[in-house]
Amino acid sequence: MKNIEVGQALIARHESITSAESLTAGLFVSTLAEVPGISAVLPGAFVTYAAAAKTQLVGVPADLIDKVGVVSAEVAESMASGAKRELKTAWGVSFTGVAGPDALEGHPAGTVFIGIAAPDGTVVATKFKFDGNRQQVRQQSVAAAFDLLADKIKQIAN
Repeated sequence: MKNIEVGQALIARHESITSAESLTAGLFVSTLAEVPGISAVLPGAFVTYAAAAKTQLVGVPADLIDKVGVVSAEVAESMASGAKRELKTAWGVSFTGVAGPDALEGHPAGTVFIGIAAPDGTVVATKFKFDGNRQQVRQQSVAAAFDLLADKIKQIAN
């Protein structure tokens, strides 16, 4: 499981991580918490389901949300950066999108943006289109984030 691989790598590297989760509603951090010893690098996380929570908890500018919508790469990047900044962690991960069954902001169910703010200062958001019901979209989102993190950790290590 990638959550074990990522968690163990973060522990070994002494690099902390947090998340700002919208559609996943804490599923990422819950999955990460399955890793023994993760408390050494996981101080906490944010569930920012509503747009106002994204602004209040992790500092996503309200005018950015008004301009591009919550289902966007820009908001995913701002969420990841904001979570990292608020808890002073090495890594920030974010999730924003549409779990379904209905569309949101013109985006079909399954549209997901995952943001990663890395210790090297890079912040990127990746767009995904997942199929399935709400829970399947949420689970695929979390799995994709662990894949992205594993790749980025290896990239930074080299």
